[in-house]
Amino acid sequence: MAASPARIAAYDILLRVEREGAYANELLHSALLNKLSAADRGLCTEIVMGVLRWRARLDYATEQLASRAVERLDLEVLIALRMGLYQIQWLERVPARAVVNESVELVKRARKRSAVAFANAVLRKAKPGSVEVPPAHDAASLALEWSHSEWLVERWVREYGFDVARAICEFDQRVPETVVRVADDAAERELIESGVSLTRGRLVSRARIVERGEVEKTRAFRESRVHFQDEGSQLVALLVGRGQRVLDCCAAPGGKTMVMAERNPEAEILAAELHEHRARLLSQRVHAKNVSVMTADVRDLPVSADYDRVLADVPCSGTGTLARNPEIKWKLNARDLDELHGKQVQILRSALRQVRVGGRAVYSTCSLEREECESVVEEVISEQNEFRTVPVQEQLGALQAEGEIIGNFGMLVRGDYLRTIPGIHHCDGFFAAVIERRNQQT
Repeated sequence: MAASPARIAAYDILLRVEREGAYANELLHSALLNKLSAADRGLCTEIVMGVLRWRARLDYATEQLASRAVERLDLEVLIALRMGLYQIQWLERVPARAVVNESVELVKRARKRSAVAFANAVLRKAKPGSVEVPPAHDAASLALEWSHSEWLVERWVREYGFDVARAICEFDQRVPETVVRVADDAAERELIESGVSLTRGRLVSRARIVERGEVEKTRAFRESRVHFQDEGSQLVALLVGRGQRVLDCCAAPGGKTMVMAERNPEAEILAAELHEHRARLLSQRVHAKNVSVMTADVRDLPVSADYDRVLADVPCSGTGTLARNPEIKWKLNARDLDELHGKQVQILRSALRQVRVGGRAVYSTCSLEREECESVVEEVISEQNEFRTVPVQEQLGALQAEGEIIGNFGMLVRGDYLRTIPGIHHCDGFFAAVIERRNQQT
């Protein structure tokens, strides 16, 4: 009996995530799944994302059932065990006997026949709820209960407090809502007429939560009048405001570029992207006629400085997006934050050089870590007297007056900055600072 196509695909993806540092979300939308039925695609996605979300709990269960440290297991065997335990513990509709048999077949397929009896014995011991974890009372137990890296949870407890850290962890373990931005009322009507069921967003007036339906099959989506985008990401793009010349420094995949083009239809917008393949995808995704795409390193842009508005949405750890990218929990380490900080400082310095006097830049990340957020802004601003941080409340108030955002925007403010927190704001975690270039004589 061979393992099912869905489980084989899930196994291969999980192996590549571990061995190659690949991103599961990209692989789940790649040609690897082309031959799978819709049902098998769904099961494959469920297993991959579930294993990545609950990896620490699954490894804890493996050690309890096997009386062996997971570090002693071959990776091929460990992944098969994680998959089996996840299905037994979390997918009640899948018969346990079938899960055990298919997991054993995956071990055989990996040519680890010496581990077949071991894997079979471990999984036959497993029952739903058979391995409990202690109640969370500190960072370590919270990390285990909600399957996060302990060092990350410790940081969040220090920065945001225990209750907020718990809310972040709980949010990260849920399948995120599917959110779109609709360019206008006509685009929304087209979605509804195509059978897409929508509810209003919580923060942004043009955000819609997709309850059911296939957005990708609509004309509005093909014409880029609707695109998938988290509400926190939409907020960042809205903060950029209006201008005649706009620069998007790290533009791919293009969601924020589309928002800026929508709000500045007469502006000249340059979208710069370092990587050629991402720039190519950006060009295919953004259909606005006033957007030009350039493959370039923002730290050495071949353009002159004179932009009204600049967005520097920099590469970051992504710790605000763990619900969508759970593998980040297991890839990231503290040293990475220092390296990212250095790169982010360089990008922000370069971005600010492109801002005209009286113009503004927005610096943003999808990180929850201070080193990538406040510390970058404060370091760069302290070096350059002609720049000042504009309290984000001013821009949020203006956006609410325009009808772009809804609700109490005060809850989105931390100091002078925008800060959305997963589990508190029902969106990904984003940071943004608004920075203005002043005349040096003022």
